[in-house]
Amino acid sequence: MHIDLPEKRYYGIGEVAKAFNVNTSLIRFWEKEFDVLQPKKNAKGNRKFTPQDIKNLQLIYHLVKERGFTLEGAKIHLKEEKQKTLSNFEVVQKLQKVRAELLKIKEQL
Repeated sequence: MHIDLPEKRYYGIGEVAKAFNVNTSLIRFWEKEFDVLQPKKNAKGNRKFTPQDIKNLQLIYHLVKERGFTLEGAKIHLKEEKQKTLSNFEVVQKLQKVRAELLKIKEQL
């Protein structure tokens, strides 16, 4: 899944939920369930996600929504094989970007 977010230091929870096409409640739930997600909170309690949080959310989304892992399975997978999973996920993302570019070129022909 390709996420279109502008280059910023912090993203609001609404922006993140819209980019992933999920409800904000799911993002809040994943924040509680997964230790790798640590968004900053201001005095009012609004969550601000860093680009690193967005990468972690993409990985969690990939495991849970695209590959069909349960939450417990995704937690265990992240703890035991995080580096292997991360490298595989990065390769998949790069291939998806290449495919999108090739499809753009095909449409322009």
